[in-house]
Amino acid sequence: MDKLRALRGLVAIAEHGSLSAAARVQGNSLTATVRLLAALEDELGVRLLNRTTRRLSLTEDGRQYLERARRILADLDEADRMVGDARAEPAGALGITAPVLFGEYHVAPAVTRFLARHPRVQVRLMLLDRVVNLVEEGLDVGVRIGHLQDSTLVALRVGSVRRVVLASPAFLERHRVPRHPRDLAGLPCLCSDNADSGAWSFRDPARGHEFKVGVQGPLQCNLVSARLQACAEGLGFCRVLSYQAAPLLAQGLLRIVLEDFEAQPWPVSITYPSTRWLPTRTRAFVDHMAEELRRTL
Repeated sequence: MDKLRALRGLVAIAEHGSLSAAARVQGNSLTATVRLLAALEDELGVRLLNRTTRRLSLTEDGRQYLERARRILADLDEADRMVGDARAEPAGALGITAPVLFGEYHVAPAVTRFLARHPRVQVRLMLLDRVVNLVEEGLDVGVRIGHLQDSTLVALRVGSVRRVVLASPAFLERHRVPRHPRDLAGLPCLCSDNADSGAWSFRDPARGHEFKVGVQGPLQCNLVSARLQACAEGLGFCRVLSYQAAPLLAQGLLRIVLEDFEAQPWPVSITYPSTRWLPTRTRAFVDHMAEELRRTL
């Protein structure tokens, strides 16, 4: 017996309400359809349908078996689509979001290389320093830094970024290089304007627990680039994510201090709405972005 053909036949009978209608839809003879149903029932050892001269009805065993048969056929159809789709060239519109600086340094260059490889894709790239609801804003993929709150998203972790304390070499010459976070007390620190701006978190390397140290200084600013510039000019310490300071660190304009006490790094994840099937362009970009970020982070 062709089991797959039998499952499709059972579904057709249930959906069309009669053996003759199911046979007609599937292009089979009524005799072949009856024999296929009988063979399936014989193999299972149960009756799936109650048959009278007027109507057909599912037995309880038939109802449960039909439900699983539909799932099996749906999974098979999806597998066929995925294989066919995987062989197709990625094409169509793709919406992507990422934090501003991280997007400039890492995501935008990766997008450019992706488009050079897949010219039939059109990307809308939104670089925003806020959490974007992918579904509500019609986006396909997000690159997120930090722990995720939205449990409806699939999150593929691709790396992490450190939270580092920095100062300019000239500033460190005028003052002392701090050996412990508590040494920051009384020294100028450049803070953000969020709720935690007056306290920086650190991790005790011996005990493993996190603790906070109060900080204050001459500048409080929401813009990371402004704090980094002031830090490079010797105005005080600042704390940012490692990638944000990468250009100034490479130029030798800033130095990292208190590395042994850094708080746990923040994860970097590629996110997309939970779905059993992704378009080729989305899957191709997720794979491409994951490879690029794992190589650089």
